[in-house]
Amino acid sequence: MAELMNTIVLVTGGSGGLGRALARAFARQGSRVVIAARSEAKLKEAAEEIGGEGGQVLALPCDVAEKTQVEELAAAIRARWGAVQILINNAGVARAASFLETTDAMWDEVLRTNLTGAFYCCKVFLPGMIEAKWGRIINIGSTTSKVGYSHVAAYVSSKHGLLGLTRALALETARMGITVNAICPGYLDDELTHANAQRMAEKTGKSVEQILASFASTAPQRRLIDPDEVAGLTLLLASEKLGGMTGQAVSVDGGATMA
Repeated sequence: MAELMNTIVLVTGGSGGLGRALARAFARQGSRVVIAARSEAKLKEAAEEIGGEGGQVLALPCDVAEKTQVEELAAAIRARWGAVQILINNAGVARAASFLETTDAMWDEVLRTNLTGAFYCCKVFLPGMIEAKWGRIINIGSTTSKVGYSHVAAYVSSKHGLLGLTRALALETARMGITVNAICPGYLDDELTHANAQRMAEKTGKSVEQILASFASTAPQRRLIDPDEVAGLTLLLASEKLGGMTGQAVSVDGGATMA
């Protein structure tokens, strides 16, 4: 995808898991990749890994739930490389609890990071895309963007909201050379899923392997999703090959949701 060469890409939540896979995929295409996250230590580790492969990468700490930090991030990127052309809203948190056990603080944290954080990033980086008459916004949703799950009411609400934001913004930017889409992965085969499986195993007495198998069983393919599969679709959505696709929510979930 030669058109991605030297494009300026921002991946929020880019220090680990899916975010790191997304950043690595764009770097391999010759893009200039900014990874942003709250943990400076993990950012440094990710930047060293991607840079070690020859990628152009800039690691900048940022909490997307704080608008001033997003504005400072934009200023730092513009000073170094220019305006962001491809925004991937990947930063997110998940907290499991029954609805009645979901505290106000938990609700606020999940909504501010997963939904308000994406809103702030779109608000700050969209003007540069409008000025350039070209841009890509790719929001990383989840199967919970489309269906409900028990004991994760805040997370489900945030991901449903992210899909609504995707569609509304796609309509407003449809004639500006900008596309706005969402990718909705199922259970990913990454360290976050394995960490969640470990916590569930400790609570239930089941083995980690049993928990992972239960995750995989939610999809007809009976497997977890490789982060690189999501990254491959993200590259396509960012390219001119799918320039006519906007306002869509594409599932990469082994067939778990078919809508």
